[in-house]
Amino acid sequence: MIRFLTHRVGFGAGVLLVLSAFVFFLFFVAPGDPARMIAGDKATESQLAQIRKNLGVDRPIVVQYGVFMQKALSGDLGFSYRNQQPVAPIILRRIPVTLSLVLGGAVLWLSIGVPIGIMSARHVGSLRDRLGQAFILVGLSFPTFVLGMMSLYLLYFMPKQAGFTLFPAGGYKALASNPALWAWHLALPWTTLAMTMAAIYARLTRGQMLDVMGEDYIRTARAKGLTERRVVWKHGMRAALTPLVTQLGADIALLLGGVIVIEQVYGLQGVGALAVQAVANQDRPIIIGVVLLGGLFIVIANIVVDLLYVLLDPRVR
Repeated sequence: MIRFLTHRVGFGAGVLLVLSAFVFFLFFVAPGDPARMIAGDKATESQLAQIRKNLGVDRPIVVQYGVFMQKALSGDLGFSYRNQQPVAPIILRRIPVTLSLVLGGAVLWLSIGVPIGIMSARHVGSLRDRLGQAFILVGLSFPTFVLGMMSLYLLYFMPKQAGFTLFPAGGYKALASNPALWAWHLALPWTTLAMTMAAIYARLTRGQMLDVMGEDYIRTARAKGLTERRVVWKHGMRAALTPLVTQLGADIALLLGGVIVIEQVYGLQGVGALAVQAVANQDRPIIIGVVLLGGLFIVIANIVVDLLYVLLDPRVR
């Protein structure tokens, strides 16, 4: 296990190194002058030259990358010229918002999607199966921003017009300050995120359960007299979990890198909103920091998924 984990961590570190080099060279050879962003349009050439020297951007790109990596290993991701602040604290302030949105949404979409998928697989061709497939079709057909705008209109705007508040329009409240207020403000974003993702997981669960429930060992378990609930949950669901865990790890990692649409719709100042602002402002240090953060989440998620494989599948052990 230790050897396996060490190998995966080493591979992940190599992936992050390649990603950092690619992103750094891509953005720092792009047009744009950090000195001009700081000094403004009226700065003289001598002033710009001094600022470039202070920033170190007058040195060769390879030297700049070496300095960047040396600082990054100590947690320093550079300096935002637009915000006049270090990049790392800016990103760290946004992570709790995105983390709350994604993890809460994941609990909700698993609670909805997996049972619907199991129900459809257990009753193929029945009314329950048709209802499950209708839910999948509707969930996959609606874009996220459409669901978000509909939720705001039906659950915020219309009650507001009637003289009462059912849910807030958006914003974020810290979990530590008031857990109930935190959940109330995230209820609509969670629901919007969960509806689309639940449809994906319902379809995946249904397909996997249909494959698994036709296996010989399932028929053997039924022939031994085990209850249908035990056959489904202990034997069938455990075998179907492997692709679900893979999908869940990839989805959570990608969403932690920035739930751009939902954060924009509900005014949540998370990592996704920060990435949009950074691109609009051409704030390259923040863009690099967000990309590396997303890469880090993906590497961690893959390591966790590999460890879960060991627990779920005896063949891996």
